[in-house]
Amino acid sequence: MHLPTLNAILNATAATLLVIGYVLIRRGNRERHKQVMLSALGCSAAFLISYLYYHYQVGSVHFEGEGTVRTVYLGILLTHTVLAAAVPPLAIVTVVLGLRGRYDRHRKIARFTLPIWLYVSVTGVVVYWMLYRMSW
Repeated sequence: MHLPTLNAILNATAATLLVIGYVLIRRGNRERHKQVMLSALGCSAAFLISYLYYHYQVGSVHFEGEGTVRTVYLGILLTHTVLAAAVPPLAIVTVVLGLRGRYDRHRKIARFTLPIWLYVSVTGVVVYWMLYRMSW
């Protein structure tokens, strides 16, 4: 499988799991929430390993679009990249607090972690689509 495609699948899976995990905790299903969120963390970790390996081998990939679509792509890429740098420490701290039963602190940081992590996962798929699947 083409690694960028695998990366997009891992991002889409992580995004889906994040939404499911959110719904589960809103319904009070703490144990299932924990399982799903740990799975989301695993998907994101697998993505990061695959992404770093791919770009180590290939380097950067040039976006072929021009004009407005290029501006849109670069805007998405910029916000995605900046926020992506925040996801690993935020996700790890949030997960550790939850695993340690520090639910008050877990909830406080999760209010920031979830939307950032979800945005990064979804825009990762958008960047993939624009870079590898759209015809310019």
